[in-house]
Amino acid sequence: MSFVFVFISILVLILLITWLKFNPFIAFLISSILAGFLLGIPPELIAGSVQKGIGGILGDLVIVIVMGAMLGKLVAESGAAQRISDTLMSIFGVKNVTWAMMVTGLVVGIPLFYNVGFVLLVPLVFTVSYQYKLPAVYVGIPLLAALSVTHGFLPPHPSPAALVAQFGANMGLTLAYGLIIVIPTIIIAGPVFARFLKNIEAKPLETFQAKPKAEEDLPGTFNSFFSALFPVFFLIGTTVLTLNMSNEHWLFPYIKFVGDPGMVMLISLLLATFTIGVRMKFSIPTLMDIYVVASKDVAMILLIIAGAGALKQVLMDSGVSQTIADSLQGWDVHPLILAWTITAIIRVCVGSATVAGLTTAGIIAPLVSGGSVDPNLLVLSIGAGSLMFSHFNDAGFWLFKEYFNVSVKDTLKSWSLMETIVAVVGLGGVMILDAFI
Repeated sequence: MSFVFVFISILVLILLITWLKFNPFIAFLISSILAGFLLGIPPELIAGSVQKGIGGILGDLVIVIVMGAMLGKLVAESGAAQRISDTLMSIFGVKNVTWAMMVTGLVVGIPLFYNVGFVLLVPLVFTVSYQYKLPAVYVGIPLLAALSVTHGFLPPHPSPAALVAQFGANMGLTLAYGLIIVIPTIIIAGPVFARFLKNIEAKPLETFQAKPKAEEDLPGTFNSFFSALFPVFFLIGTTVLTLNMSNEHWLFPYIKFVGDPGMVMLISLLLATFTIGVRMKFSIPTLMDIYVVASKDVAMILLIIAGAGALKQVLMDSGVSQTIADSLQGWDVHPLILAWTITAIIRVCVGSATVAGLTTAGIIAPLVSGGSVDPNLLVLSIGAGSLMFSHFNDAGFWLFKEYFNVSVKDTLKSWSLMETIVAVVGLGGVMILDAFI
């Protein structure tokens, strides 16, 4: 009955939002409570699960999203985003804008957590879209496909890194195999798929759509790229240092501290406040007003993500993830396909790619000890499955919908379908590699 109860909870969520036009945050709370009762969580514990889910996901994201929104607003208002888009267009040309976005997402996505990369790079998408009169979804999907794939497939991102450790895989080899699979995957899910999305109407948040400035009022090219992408380089640097430094080194705890995504975003915002704020003749009060506006614009996004976190936590606390996984364990199929299928089903039911991947790992682990499957490919197979069909119970779905300001239907046609393509093509790549390894 677990499948049925999860389906009912998600159906209620969908109907509340699409039919009754409820605010998504309220709809999430109602659906989470309903799921708690249906799945047998004691009534006195349901409220605690909801609160834990909200607190858990906001604890990870609130600094990143708010600081990212402030940085994105400043990058837009200062003209830095316009300078970056002009430079990219001069290199790739307007006709190849989707390829430019894909390359940007791949390079930035390897060291950067998905949510950090999203809030940093989406303002660039909106600037390119606004300046060159191109559909925002058409421009953005290739970048987001690259960010999503690196998040699900490649260490040092949390889920693949944890799977490498759990299966005793080789992180370098997993990364190498992953890159072989990632490139064709993001080409198909990015520039190729984006061609079919030109007619989707999007009205991106105005906070990231500064009006074009005169050439003489723009910051320099180096200053623009440096200020906007400093968080990326800073995270790369701290990641490399921690991977090549002993835990006993006296600098290690300090590097871990400044390398935390929240701290990176705070440091980067403070730096940009000077480099493209004060240096571009913005007063401190004016800059603070810009940051207040940016914070207001993402407030509802934070609440919607919090609601998705509540539903995810209720489903986790109910044990439904494990129940679903156990019911599928006896299937007589190829181990890599089995791992992908279990992960994909848990992902669709629960919403969290990380939860789906790590839950499957516990079920599939005996296959590794038995030597029947390459552990590096198993990591990638689970990573692909963890990205399957993002929908109403996934915070990423609402992040895309609210930032791009598109309808639920168009979010399903673009974002959800892109994620599905990534999952399916990724599995195909894993199976092809398995034939040669």
